[in-house]
Amino acid sequence: MYPMTQEKMRSVVRTKYGSPNILSIQEIDRPRPKDNELLIQVHASTVNRTDCGALWGAPFIFRFFVGFPRPRHLATGSDFAGEVVEVGMNVTRFKKGDRVFGFNDHGLGSHAQYMTIVESPNVAVIPASVSYVQAAASLEGAHYAYNFISKVRVEKGSKVIVNGGTGGIGSAAIQMLNYLGAEVDAVCATEYLEKVGKLGAVRVFDYTREDFTKQNSGLYDFVFDAVGKSSFGACKLLLKPDGVYISSELGPNFENPFLALLTPVMGRQRVVFPVPVDIPRTIQHMQMLLERRQFNPLIDREYPLDKIAEAFEYVASGHKIGNVVINNLG
Repeated sequence: MYPMTQEKMRSVVRTKYGSPNILSIQEIDRPRPKDNELLIQVHASTVNRTDCGALWGAPFIFRFFVGFPRPRHLATGSDFAGEVVEVGMNVTRFKKGDRVFGFNDHGLGSHAQYMTIVESPNVAVIPASVSYVQAAASLEGAHYAYNFISKVRVEKGSKVIVNGGTGGIGSAAIQMLNYLGAEVDAVCATEYLEKVGKLGAVRVFDYTREDFTKQNSGLYDFVFDAVGKSSFGACKLLLKPDGVYISSELGPNFENPFLALLTPVMGRQRVVFPVPVDIPRTIQHMQMLLERRQFNPLIDREYPLDKIAEAFEYVASGHKIGNVVINNLG
Protein backbone atom coordinates (compact mmCIF):
# COMPACT_ATOMS: atom_id res chain seq x y z
CA MET A 1 0.00 0.00 0.00
CA TYR A 2 1.42 3.38 -1.01
CA PRO A 3 1.36 6.35 1.44
CA MET A 4 -1.27 9.03 0.81
CA THR A 5 0.09 11.89 -1.31
CA GLN A 6 0.02 15.29 0.38
CA GLU A 7 -2.33 17.61 -1.51
CA LYS A 8 -0.74 20.71 -2.98
CA MET A 9 -1.66 24.40 -2.98
CA ARG A 10 -0.33 27.63 -4.41
CA SER A 11 1.13 30.05 -1.90
CA VAL A 12 3.24 33.16 -1.59
CA VAL A 13 6.69 32.17 -0.36
CA ARG A 14 9.44 34.27 1.22
CA THR A 15 12.23 33.10 3.54
CA LYS A 16 13.65 36.47 4.60
CA TYR A 17 12.68 40.09 5.08
CA GLY A 18 12.86 42.43 2.12
CA SER A 19 11.01 44.26 -0.63
CA PRO A 20 8.25 42.73 -2.81
CA ASN A 21 10.80 41.34 -5.28
CA ILE A 22 11.64 38.55 -2.78
CA LEU A 23 8.10 37.15 -3.07
CA SER A 24 7.37 34.16 -5.27
CA ILE A 25 4.33 31.98 -5.94
CA GLN A 26 5.10 28.30 -5.42
CA GLU A 27 3.25 25.00 -5.23
CA ILE A 28 3.75 23.61 -1.73
CA ASP A 29 2.11 21.02 0.51
CA ARG A 30 -1.33 21.98 1.73
CA PRO A 31 -1.29 22.21 5.54
CA ARG A 32 -3.17 19.73 7.70
CA PRO A 33 -5.05 21.01 10.75
CA LYS A 34 -3.98 19.98 14.24
CA ASP A 35 -6.59 18.89 16.76
CA ASN A 36 -7.38 22.51 17.77
CA GLU A 37 -7.14 24.04 14.29
CA LEU A 38 -9.29 24.88 11.28
CA LEU A 39 -8.23 24.36 7.69
CA ILE A 40 -9.44 27.36 5.70
CA GLN A 41 -9.74 27.71 1.95
CA VAL A 42 -8.83 31.37 1.62
CA HIS A 43 -11.11 33.21 -0.79
CA ALA A 44 -9.97 36.77 -0.02
CA SER A 45 -7.38 38.65 2.02
CA THR A 46 -5.85 42.12 1.90
CA VAL A 47 -2.45 43.69 1.50
CA ASN A 48 -2.25 46.34 4.19
CA ARG A 49 0.10 48.40 6.33
CA THR A 50 0.56 45.54 8.79
CA ASP A 51 1.56 43.23 5.93
CA CYS A 52 4.09 45.76 4.65
CA GLY A 53 5.73 45.87 8.08
CA ALA A 54 5.85 42.07 8.12
CA LEU A 55 7.33 41.93 4.61
CA TRP A 56 10.09 44.47 5.13
CA GLY A 57 10.57 43.64 8.81
CA ALA A 58 10.50 47.34 9.53
CA PRO A 59 10.62 49.00 11.93
CA PHE A 60 13.10 46.41 13.22
CA ILE A 61 11.17 45.82 16.45
CA PHE A 62 8.39 44.37 14.27
CA ARG A 63 10.54 41.28 13.74
CA PHE A 64 10.19 40.28 17.38
CA PHE A 65 6.45 39.85 16.75
CA VAL A 66 6.41 38.31 13.26
CA GLY A 67 9.58 36.22 13.50
CA PHE A 68 13.26 36.64 14.41
CA PRO A 69 15.66 36.37 12.71
CA ARG A 70 13.45 35.10 9.85
CA PRO A 71 9.69 35.44 9.23
CA ARG A 72 7.58 32.91 11.13
CA HIS A 73 5.31 32.24 8.14
CA LEU A 74 6.43 31.40 4.61
CA ALA A 75 3.51 33.40 3.25
CA THR A 76 2.64 36.98 4.02
CA GLY A 77 -0.90 37.96 5.02
CA SER A 78 -2.55 38.96 8.30
CA ASP A 79 -6.26 38.70 7.52
CA PHE A 80 -8.55 36.38 5.60
CA ALA A 81 -12.06 35.46 4.59
CA GLY A 82 -12.79 31.95 3.50
CA GLU A 83 -14.50 28.61 4.00
CA VAL A 84 -13.78 25.96 6.62
CA VAL A 85 -12.90 22.76 4.74
CA GLU A 86 -11.71 20.64 7.68
CA VAL A 87 -11.68 20.89 11.48
CA GLY A 88 -9.51 19.26 14.09
CA MET A 89 -11.08 16.77 16.51
CA ASN A 90 -11.07 19.28 19.41
CA VAL A 91 -12.72 22.15 17.50
CA THR A 92 -16.19 22.98 18.87
CA ARG A 93 -17.23 26.43 17.53
CA PHE A 94 -16.91 25.81 13.79
CA LYS A 95 -17.81 23.13 11.28
CA LYS A 96 -16.98 22.26 7.71
CA GLY A 97 -18.66 24.69 5.31
CA ASP A 98 -18.72 27.69 7.67
CA ARG A 99 -17.86 31.04 6.07
CA VAL A 100 -15.38 32.70 8.40
CA PHE A 101 -13.05 35.69 8.64
CA GLY A 102 -10.20 36.61 10.96
CA PHE A 103 -7.15 38.74 11.66
CA ASN A 104 -3.87 38.58 13.57
CA ASP A 105 -1.44 41.51 13.45
CA HIS A 106 1.47 39.10 14.05
CA GLY A 107 0.70 37.41 10.72
CA LEU A 108 -1.26 34.37 9.56
CA GLY A 109 0.34 33.34 6.27
CA SER A 110 -3.01 33.97 4.58
CA HIS A 111 -1.67 34.92 1.14
CA ALA A 112 -2.20 31.35 -0.01
CA GLN A 113 -4.99 29.10 -1.25
CA TYR A 114 -5.26 27.37 2.14
CA MET A 115 -4.17 28.13 5.71
CA THR A 116 -4.61 26.70 9.18
CA ILE A 117 -5.56 28.71 12.24
CA VAL A 118 -6.16 27.81 15.87
CA GLU A 119 -9.80 27.97 16.92
CA SER A 120 -9.91 31.26 18.83
CA PRO A 121 -11.91 34.51 19.19
CA ASN A 122 -9.73 35.91 16.37
CA VAL A 123 -12.02 33.98 13.98
CA ALA A 124 -15.74 34.60 13.48
CA VAL A 125 -18.59 33.64 11.15
CA ILE A 126 -19.20 36.03 8.25
CA PRO A 127 -22.76 37.44 8.20
CA ALA A 128 -24.86 35.87 5.46
CA SER A 129 -25.28 39.05 3.40
CA VAL A 130 -21.54 39.83 3.27
CA SER A 131 -19.19 38.69 0.50
CA TYR A 132 -15.73 37.24 1.12
CA VAL A 133 -14.13 40.36 -0.37
CA GLN A 134 -16.15 42.67 1.88
CA ALA A 135 -15.38 40.56 4.95
CA ALA A 136 -11.62 40.53 4.33
CA ALA A 137 -11.65 44.31 3.85
CA SER A 138 -13.44 44.84 7.19
CA LEU A 139 -10.61 43.76 9.49
CA GLU A 140 -7.14 45.34 9.54
CA GLY A 141 -7.97 49.01 8.99
CA ALA A 142 -11.17 48.62 10.97
CA HIS A 143 -9.23 47.19 13.92
CA TYR A 144 -7.02 50.26 14.19
CA ALA A 145 -10.01 52.58 13.68
CA TYR A 146 -12.00 50.88 16.43
CA ASN A 147 -8.94 51.03 18.65
CA PHE A 148 -8.99 54.84 18.24
CA ILE A 149 -12.64 55.05 19.15
CA SER A 150 -12.49 52.67 22.11
CA LYS A 151 -9.78 54.79 23.77
CA VAL A 152 -12.13 57.76 24.23
CA ARG A 153 -15.78 58.44 25.01
CA VAL A 154 -17.53 59.24 21.74
CA GLU A 155 -21.18 60.13 22.25
CA LYS A 156 -24.11 61.18 20.10
CA GLY A 157 -23.36 64.70 18.93
CA SER A 158 -19.60 64.52 19.54
CA LYS A 159 -17.71 66.53 16.93
CA VAL A 160 -14.81 64.67 15.31
CA ILE A 161 -12.48 65.43 12.42
CA VAL A 162 -10.68 62.53 10.70
CA ASN A 163 -7.45 63.36 8.88
CA GLY A 164 -6.96 60.76 6.15
CA GLY A 165 -10.57 59.97 5.34
CA THR A 166 -9.72 57.72 2.40
CA GLY A 167 -7.30 55.39 4.19
CA GLY A 168 -8.16 51.97 5.53
CA ILE A 169 -8.29 53.38 9.06
CA GLY A 170 -9.91 56.71 8.24
CA SER A 171 -12.65 55.33 5.98
CA ALA A 172 -13.55 52.78 8.67
CA ALA A 173 -13.45 55.38 11.45
CA ILE A 174 -15.89 57.70 9.64
CA GLN A 175 -18.47 54.92 9.39
CA MET A 176 -18.00 53.75 12.98
CA LEU A 177 -18.29 57.31 14.29
CA ASN A 178 -21.49 57.79 12.30
CA TYR A 179 -22.91 54.64 13.86
CA LEU A 180 -22.28 56.18 17.29
CA GLY A 181 -24.07 59.38 16.30
CA ALA A 182 -21.03 61.63 16.10
CA GLU A 183 -20.83 64.58 13.71
CA VAL A 184 -17.85 63.78 11.50
CA ASP A 185 -15.73 65.99 9.27
CA ALA A 186 -12.87 64.58 7.22
CA VAL A 187 -9.76 65.51 5.25
CA CYS A 188 -8.73 64.05 1.90
CA ALA A 189 -7.50 64.95 -1.62
CA THR A 190 -9.61 66.64 -4.29
CA GLU A 191 -10.54 63.53 -6.28
CA TYR A 192 -12.03 61.77 -3.25
CA LEU A 193 -14.20 64.53 -1.78
CA GLU A 194 -17.45 62.99 -3.02
CA LYS A 195 -16.44 59.46 -2.02
CA VAL A 196 -15.61 60.51 1.55
CA GLY A 197 -18.85 62.46 1.76
CA LYS A 198 -20.75 59.28 0.88
CA LEU A 199 -19.01 57.48 3.76
CA GLY A 200 -20.80 59.87 6.09
CA ALA A 201 -18.60 62.94 6.53
CA VAL A 202 -20.60 66.15 7.00
CA ARG A 203 -17.85 68.42 5.69
CA VAL A 204 -14.79 67.35 3.74
CA PHE A 205 -11.65 69.47 3.57
CA ASP A 206 -9.39 69.27 0.54
CA TYR A 207 -5.85 69.25 1.92
CA THR A 208 -4.41 70.15 -1.49
CA ARG A 209 -6.19 73.52 -1.33
CA GLU A 210 -6.45 74.39 2.35
CA ASP A 211 -4.84 73.60 5.68
CA PHE A 212 -7.48 71.89 7.78
CA THR A 213 -5.66 72.87 10.98
CA LYS A 214 -6.46 76.53 10.27
CA GLN A 215 -10.20 75.94 10.24
CA ASN A 216 -12.88 76.04 12.93
CA SER A 217 -10.89 76.94 16.02
CA GLY A 218 -12.10 75.15 19.16
CA LEU A 219 -14.81 73.19 17.37
CA TYR A 220 -13.85 69.53 17.85
CA ASP A 221 -14.05 67.09 20.74
CA PHE A 222 -11.62 64.77 18.95
CA VAL A 223 -9.03 64.94 16.19
CA PHE A 224 -8.32 61.50 14.72
CA ASP A 225 -5.17 61.61 12.58
CA ALA A 226 -5.58 58.33 10.71
CA VAL A 227 -2.50 58.87 8.52
CA GLY A 228 -0.11 60.34 11.08
CA LYS A 229 0.71 63.36 8.91
CA SER A 230 -0.15 66.07 11.40
CA SER A 231 0.74 66.69 15.05
CA PHE A 232 -0.80 67.62 18.36
CA GLY A 233 0.84 71.04 18.16
CA ALA A 234 -0.69 71.74 14.76
CA CYS A 235 -4.13 70.50 15.79
CA LYS A 236 -4.45 72.04 19.27
CA LEU A 237 -6.39 75.05 18.03
CA LEU A 238 -9.01 72.75 16.49
CA LEU A 239 -9.79 71.16 19.84
CA LYS A 240 -12.24 72.23 22.49
CA PRO A 241 -10.63 73.02 25.88
CA ASP A 242 -10.96 69.37 26.95
CA GLY A 243 -10.47 67.88 23.47
CA VAL A 244 -8.37 64.83 22.58
CA TYR A 245 -5.86 64.23 19.78
CA ILE A 246 -5.14 60.66 18.59
CA SER A 247 -2.70 59.66 15.85
CA SER A 248 -1.98 56.36 14.13
CA GLU A 249 1.76 57.16 14.17
CA LEU A 250 4.45 58.10 16.68
CA GLY A 251 4.50 61.70 15.48
CA PRO A 252 7.04 63.80 13.50
CA ASN A 253 9.57 63.64 16.35
CA PHE A 254 8.29 60.41 17.96
CA GLU A 255 6.57 62.57 20.55
CA ASN A 256 3.08 61.07 20.75
CA PRO A 257 3.79 58.33 23.35
CA PHE A 258 5.47 60.93 25.59
CA LEU A 259 2.68 63.46 25.09
CA ALA A 260 0.17 60.76 26.05
CA LEU A 261 1.94 60.61 29.44
CA LEU A 262 2.52 64.35 29.86
CA THR A 263 -0.61 66.08 28.56
CA PRO A 264 -3.03 64.66 31.15
CA VAL A 265 -1.09 66.48 33.89
CA MET A 266 -0.26 69.60 31.85
CA GLY A 267 -3.73 70.77 30.91
CA ARG A 268 -7.21 69.74 29.83
CA GLN A 269 -6.38 69.01 26.19
CA ARG A 270 -4.58 65.72 25.86
CA VAL A 271 -2.98 63.19 23.56
CA VAL A 272 -4.02 59.54 23.58
CA PHE A 273 -1.66 56.98 22.05
CA PRO A 274 -3.74 54.06 20.74
CA VAL A 275 -1.69 50.91 21.31
CA PRO A 276 -3.72 48.34 19.33
CA VAL A 277 -5.16 45.59 21.52
CA ASP A 278 -8.09 43.18 21.74
CA ILE A 279 -8.56 41.91 18.19
CA PRO A 280 -11.49 39.65 19.24
CA ARG A 281 -13.40 42.72 20.45
CA THR A 282 -12.91 44.38 17.07
CA ILE A 283 -14.00 41.28 15.15
CA GLN A 284 -17.17 40.99 17.22
CA HIS A 285 -17.89 44.68 16.61
CA MET A 286 -17.34 44.36 12.87
CA GLN A 287 -19.48 41.23 12.73
CA MET A 288 -22.30 43.26 14.33
CA LEU A 289 -21.88 46.29 12.03
CA LEU A 290 -21.77 44.10 8.92
CA GLU A 291 -24.82 42.13 10.06
CA ARG A 292 -26.74 45.41 10.52
CA ARG A 293 -25.41 46.77 7.21
CA GLN A 294 -23.87 49.71 9.04
CA PHE A 295 -20.43 49.22 7.48
CA ASN A 296 -19.31 48.97 3.87
CA PRO A 297 -15.52 48.78 3.46
CA LEU A 298 -13.87 51.12 0.98
CA ILE A 299 -12.11 48.95 -1.60
CA ASP A 300 -9.54 50.40 -3.99
CA ARG A 301 -8.29 47.48 -6.10
CA GLU A 302 -8.41 43.71 -6.31
CA TYR A 303 -5.46 41.55 -7.41
CA PRO A 304 -5.13 37.81 -8.05
CA LEU A 305 -2.63 35.91 -5.90
CA ASP A 306 -0.20 35.83 -8.84
CA LYS A 307 0.08 39.63 -8.66
CA ILE A 308 0.98 39.78 -4.96
CA ALA A 309 4.25 41.66 -5.52
CA GLU A 310 2.42 44.26 -7.61
CA ALA A 311 -0.17 44.63 -4.85
CA PHE A 312 2.54 45.23 -2.23
CA GLU A 313 4.25 47.78 -4.46
CA TYR A 314 1.00 49.67 -4.91
CA VAL A 315 0.25 49.71 -1.17
CA ALA A 316 3.80 50.83 -0.40
CA SER A 317 3.51 53.67 -2.93
CA GLY A 318 1.19 55.52 -0.56
CA HIS A 319 -1.43 56.05 -3.27
CA LYS A 320 -4.01 53.50 -2.19
CA ILE A 321 -7.34 54.38 -0.70
CA GLY A 322 -9.29 52.08 1.59
CA ASN A 323 -8.33 48.46 1.07
CA VAL A 324 -6.37 46.46 -1.50
CA VAL A 325 -7.79 42.94 -1.79
CA ILE A 326 -6.24 39.66 -2.91
CA ASN A 327 -9.15 37.82 -4.51
CA ASN A 328 -8.57 34.06 -4.86
CA LEU A 329 -11.96 33.56 -6.46
CA GLY A 330 -10.92 35.23 -9.71
